[in-house]
Amino acid sequence: MLGNAGIRLASLSDARHIAEMSRDHIEQGLRWTWTESRIRKSIRSNEMNVAVVPAESGVSGFGVMEYGDETAHLILLAIQPRLRRKGLGTELVSWLEECARTAGIQRIRVEARADNAAVIAFYRRLAFDKIELIRRCYDTRTDGIRLEKRLWLQMS
Repeated sequence: MLGNAGIRLASLSDARHIAEMSRDHIEQGLRWTWTESRIRKSIRSNEMNVAVVPAESGVSGFGVMEYGDETAHLILLAIQPRLRRKGLGTELVSWLEECARTAGIQRIRVEARADNAAVIAFYRRLAFDKIELIRRCYDTRTDGIRLEKRLWLQMS
């Protein structure tokens, strides 16, 4: 694991890099919905965290999490392909989990394309359990899998 990846909340200047990564590494083959303006709106939102792993030019990875009363939704997570399998994704999810715990969140949910075994295995390694199949959830043609992780709030 990389350790101390310098994860921070995104600034508006990160929005273009995040949107391009979403288009190229998450939404490939689908209609592009996480545009720069939508990312900017998410960065400004009080109900969301947009976290980034900064790089010299742009970002190495990012995560977008939306908060409800008891459940957080990890909407997007991406790591630059050349940096995958080095622990960066795990660090980013851990950072977002800690934010969720601090906010009193009881569980985190995430969806993945049902045919993306690598991503599903990644979340399973992080103790996310499969909870349901969602028919045609990606552009009404690709099935998804919803996973959930329960956060056990520890009392000090």
